[in-house]
Amino acid sequence: MESYEPERLTPVQLAAMRRSLTSGRGALTRRSLLRASGMGALAVGGMATLGACGIPPAKRADAGLASDDHSAKEKVLNFSNWTEYMDVSEDEKSRPTLEAFTERTGIRVKYTEDINDNVEFFGKIKPQLAAGQDTGRDLICVTDWLAARIIRLGWAQKLDPSNLPHAFANVSAQFRTPDWDPGRAYSYPWTGIPTVIAYNVKATGGRKVDSVTQLLDDPKLKGRVSFLSEMRDSIGMTLLDQGKDPGKFTDADFEGAIGRLQKAVDKKQIRRFTGNDYTADLSKGDIAACVAWAGDIIQLQADNPDIRFAIPAAGYITSSDNLLVPAQARHKTNAEKLIDYYYEPPVAAQLAAYINYVCPVDGVREELAKIDESMASNTLILPDKEMAAKSRSFRSLSTEEETAYEEKFAKLIGA
Repeated sequence: MESYEPERLTPVQLAAMRRSLTSGRGALTRRSLLRASGMGALAVGGMATLGACGIPPAKRADAGLASDDHSAKEKVLNFSNWTEYMDVSEDEKSRPTLEAFTERTGIRVKYTEDINDNVEFFGKIKPQLAAGQDTGRDLICVTDWLAARIIRLGWAQKLDPSNLPHAFANVSAQFRTPDWDPGRAYSYPWTGIPTVIAYNVKATGGRKVDSVTQLLDDPKLKGRVSFLSEMRDSIGMTLLDQGKDPGKFTDADFEGAIGRLQKAVDKKQIRRFTGNDYTADLSKGDIAACVAWAGDIIQLQADNPDIRFAIPAAGYITSSDNLLVPAQARHKTNAEKLIDYYYEPPVAAQLAAYINYVCPVDGVREELAKIDESMASNTLILPDKEMAAKSRSFRSLSTEEETAYEEKFAKLIGA
């Protein structure tokens, strides 16, 4: 378990955070923009700065201990999540699956959309976690690299398998054993986030684009290619194309991927590195092909039949957002009941139909087909066996590695 030390973000790490907030996963999605006017009453919480964290000088010895569980007497649950990550009724006045959970269990869920960026959110909760205090949250949803850090620091409560029968039985094989939480002792995935290749078939003249090599070397795509400004996605996809495993790569492998991308930058094959702002250029055809997030592509295809995607033969990167119970949370059992509830296939299908990311729950296809047959057959939501077999995860990084790699990547993309 890591010792806790004060963490000061380097300028490069701060720049990476700003990229995520303005154009990456922390930015408003297309659906967010369309629905923003109607979501105000459902969104609670706000932004907090990293600069005023008041971080204590060292980790307390008891920081990772669980508090007494008050679930039996207090039928409440405080759940922090990302925006647009929960199903909403047609009139946008309720959250159907959460309301059904409350009706079944009597547990009232205070649902807060206060996660806009992993680094920014960690800045909110770190002072309390380091001091061994309750964060006021019983359940949080964070991306795998941050989940790994929270677990290493001893700031997540170990889950009770007896409260998670559906989750234990139904979590998909590709999400079952991440290197940072083997066997899912502390976490369960909320969604999978595939990084794929997308292209505008009209802009490519009818040609399919299905490899990173093609993106980097095809002269017919010169100046009309984009990669993502998130390091793990762009480097991970390049490592795979070079025959390297993103789950086991070395410093030399990372340097090789950086060099490969740098050559494409130097010869102006790559137009730019983007967050999810690539979507407008891809739809218009200014970008012919790119490395993209699957959730964006599903939404783009609804409006533009020219948008296609491809899974490279070399494989693709999948990250995940994960549910954890913070140390000192008051309602651990209530949180476990909610986790398990979302691993029941009918509930998982209802959620997947709304958020359009990979569903990590086995046995959901038939239930999703009852809602929308096209979604049930969409491999970006429910990967088939062939696609799932090509999924790879970017390995956990030490603090030193993350700093060094982000610095080199920032230099590459001109951040």
